[in-house]
Amino acid sequence: MTATTDIIDFKIETPDGATLHAFKEGHGQPLLLVSGLSGSAAFWSEIAATLSRSFQVIRFDQRGIGASSRGEVPCSIDLLAQDSLAVLDAAGVSRAVVLGHSTGGCIAQAIAKQAPGRLDGLILSASWLKPGRYLNAVFGTRRAILGCDPHAYAATSVLNGYQPRWIEANWHIYDAAIEAAPVSEHARTIARERLDALLAFDGTADIDQLLMPVLVLGTRDDMVVPVYHQEELAAALPGCRRAIMETGGHLFPISRPDAFTATVAEWIGEL
Repeated sequence: MTATTDIIDFKIETPDGATLHAFKEGHGQPLLLVSGLSGSAAFWSEIAATLSRSFQVIRFDQRGIGASSRGEVPCSIDLLAQDSLAVLDAAGVSRAVVLGHSTGGCIAQAIAKQAPGRLDGLILSASWLKPGRYLNAVFGTRRAILGCDPHAYAATSVLNGYQPRWIEANWHIYDAAIEAAPVSEHARTIARERLDALLAFDGTADIDQLLMPVLVLGTRDDMVVPVYHQEELAAALPGCRRAIMETGGHLFPISRPDAFTATVAEWIGEL
C-alpha cells in the first residue's frame, strides 16, 4: 500500500483476474462508498474528503473502470457486490456502513443480502428496488445512444442528472463528461455491460429480510430515478428511515454535497 497525504491506495486481485484500485482515508466507523453507473472512485472525491473527518472512508474503481481492469467474468450486480466485499477484506474491515448511489444502491442491496453480518447500516441513495417501464426506457435509450454517439451518451448523464441552472453555473462538469466519453470499443463494451447489469437487477426477493438499519435518500426532482422508487424502497424495508430533499436532481451528492454529507453523517452517528 502507498499513501499520498492521508489517502491510502491499494489494489485487490479477484479470482477471475480483475484488478480493483481502491482508496481509504480517515479514521473511525468504516464507510464503503459504492458509485453508480460511472463506477468511479472519483465520483466520491469531495464527499470522501468531508466524511473522512469523522469516518474511515473506502471507495474504489469498479471493474473495467478507471484504474481497475475488467477480469473474465460477465458483469452483474451480484459480481460487483462480491468485488465490494473483496475491497472491504483488503482494507482489513470486517464490518462497515455501505452507501450506494444509483446503480451503487442496487450493488449495496446485493452486498446486504450476500453478507448481512458485515453491515452496520445500509444507505441507498437515488436507487431502486426493481426497474419499471420508465427506468427501462431511460437506460435503454442511453444504451442505444451509446452505440452511435458516445459523446451524446456522456452528455445525457449530465443533462439528465442535474438541475439546468446548476449545470449552467458548473459547466466544467459537462466539459469533463464529454472529455471522458467512452469512445473506444473497449470502453463502450464496459458501459453496455453495466447498463445491461442494472437493467437486469430486481431486488424484490428477500428484501424484507434486510434487518440492518437502512436510510433511503432521494430528491423530488430526480428525472433519472424518480422519487417513487425511493418511496417503494422505503416501504419494502422494515424500519427504514427516509430523507427526501426537494431539489438536487439525480446526482445530488455532487450538486448538494453539504446537505448530503450532513444527512449521512448524522444518521451514521445515531447508529
